[in-house]
Amino acid sequence: MDPDTVFVMGLFIAIFSVPSMVSAWSDGHVPRVASVVAILGGGMMVWAHSQQVGGYRFDEIPELIIRVIGKFV
Repeated sequence: MDPDTVFVMGLFIAIFSVPSMVSAWSDGHVPRVASVVAILGGGMMVWAHSQQVGGYRFDEIPELIIRVIGKFV
């Protein structure tokens, strides 16, 4: 997979782990799985950033998401 796809997948994985963390905390549990998933998503983004020449800037992320989704549609 190319770094753009890995970055977007990691971004969505990290974002979707947040509701799981909040749910675990509100139930009085330790969010172990959600934390591992967030770390996995963050690791994917860091790896993709290190593989991309020049890295990614914050203003490139929306266009990057559209480009990756367009690749699959």
